[in-house]
Amino acid sequence: MPRKLRELLAELRWASFVIKRQVGSHEQWKHSTYPVDRLTLAGNDGTGAKPYQDRELRRILIQLRTLEIEDAR
Repeated sequence: MPRKLRELLAELRWASFVIKRQVGSHEQWKHSTYPVDRLTLAGNDGTGAKPYQDRELRRILIQLRTLEIEDAR
């Protein structure tokens, strides 16, 4: 069963992402400190997230962790 979009949004907020732009139900999220890719999510909170949205979120979070580790050195 796919994760709900609200779960992806909660994970983004936890990782310090903020909404950079919103048009209708499309939200562009960007990290407040690190220059990682933007993530665009579309849909209502209760809808199931699309597999590509979940994959994209995981890819961006891995990229963010890599930047944080490099910064810590």
